Amino acid sequence: MNHIIFMALAATLGTWSVTALGAATVVFFKSPNARLLNLMLGFASGVMIAASFWSLLQPAIERAQAQGGCPAYLVATAGFLFGAVFMRASDKIVSYARSRTDSIQGRADERLNRIILLVLSITLHNIPEGLAVGVAFGALQNGYTTESLMGAVTIAIGIGLQNFPEGAAVSLPLRREGFSRKKSFLLGQASGMVEPAAGLCGALLVVYAQAVLPFALSFAAGAMILVAVHELIPECQKNQKNQPYFATTGIVLGFAVMMLLDVMLG
Repeated sequence: MNHIIFMALAATLGTWSVTALGAATVVFFKSPNARLLNLMLGFASGVMIAASFWSLLQPAIERAQAQGGCPAYLVATAGFLFGAVFMRASDKIVSYARSRTDSIQGRADERLNRIILLVLSITLHNIPEGLAVGVAFGALQNGYTTESLMGAVTIAIGIGLQNFPEGAAVSLPLRREGFSRKKSFLLGQASGMVEPAAGLCGALLVVYAQAVLPFALSFAAGAMILVAVHELIPECQKNQKNQPYFATTGIVLGFAVMMLLDVMLG
């Protein structure tokens, strides 16, 4: 059991490190390569959509059926919808923070507030993502196959990939605000620090409360689908006039890689 908790912690520390890597772009570039970021976002969304079914929803339904009691389809549907609603609520908070940032932009005496709101918005966004990784690894506690382990790993990879541009999205604006490269990097990577804590909470929840595991897996799937469809896919499709299928190729490749792993290891 302890090694499962350790794996969840290691995975979320990994997603945090990718956020830090994205924040580190401020040291080398004034702005990241837009095409590369679009490809990464597309690939991450493809992985997350595929993993939401094979690594989260399908195991949730199977475990709910094995437990008996409440019908599996109700558990999976309720968890999925609740995860999407939770993610939407956090997104509303992020949108409010961003609107506050815009409303005070240009006022020197409010500079600190602007920075706090920027970091807060990304930090809140990372909580459900950390929970999703923690739940995926916590589900491995009663023994696991290579397939289920790889499913949890690919969820962490998918979330990690989309954390890269998020780290850059914090550090680069801070640099433009006049912060030093060091401070911009430190604040940028700090936005991902919440993921290990959220991951531990998710893993501990399913390890010590087995009855909630099907609901928790479905919850994570709902949160991931909302992130992929509402945020990652529209974002990766921006500025694609010259190569309209470039980011779409990333989505297809991400989904195909996850599907390949599932079939090959199943």
